[in-house]
Amino acid sequence: MRQSLSIDPSRTALVCVDLQEEHRRDQRLLAVGFDRVLANVARLQTAARAAGIAIFHFAYIVDTQSAATRAFHPRTADGRSAFSDKDDPNAAVCPEVAPSGAEPLIVKTEASAFATGFGEELTRRGIEWIVVCGVWTEACVDATVKDALKRDFRVMLVKDACGSGSAAMHQTGILNLANRLYGGAVVTTDAACRLIGGGAAEGWTPQSPVPIRYALDTVAAMYDAL
Repeated sequence: MRQSLSIDPSRTALVCVDLQEEHRRDQRLLAVGFDRVLANVARLQTAARAAGIAIFHFAYIVDTQSAATRAFHPRTADGRSAFSDKDDPNAAVCPEVAPSGAEPLIVKTEASAFATGFGEELTRRGIEWIVVCGVWTEACVDATVKDALKRDFRVMLVKDACGSGSAAMHQTGILNLANRLYGGAVVTTDAACRLIGGGAAEGWTPQSPVPIRYALDTVAAMYDAL
């Protein structure tokens, strides 16, 4: 259901998930529409900085020599990580959405940003809402959103500032999260920027358990309606 929203910017944080070069340079890991995602994330960051909202940047970096790396993690023939390897220049965060000033860049070795002790930092700061953007929608964004909900944070999921390996993967990823985004909302970048600035905007919130029942031929229309 679409409804008018407002938030307290002083209790809000922007979370930017895995906006790394490999998603526009590595043919195996390309995110569809990644340039659009980066442009929308840059708008969110500009709005957050203007409002004095904390911005947290995350990068998925893998060291296959670390005991934390799982036994069946995908590896190349020379033993390096098949994605986000610590020695791969493409694991760097894209410069147009990179940290500015004292904004932290937090390295994670799991899908979720909350695998880093991040939840405790948000609680210490008195954060209620987190604005989530990044890639991939059905993977690291999904894991981050679900972990945030487990910890009773309210999630503003910015649908056009997220992306994945195909439009279908992204759209179904957003719909699946929307179904269980209790206490949170799915919004556009335009709406998120207004909310970050202290204004009101519309967002989609679930009003009942699993309200979205999509079929293969209705995914795009249902996604557009959020």
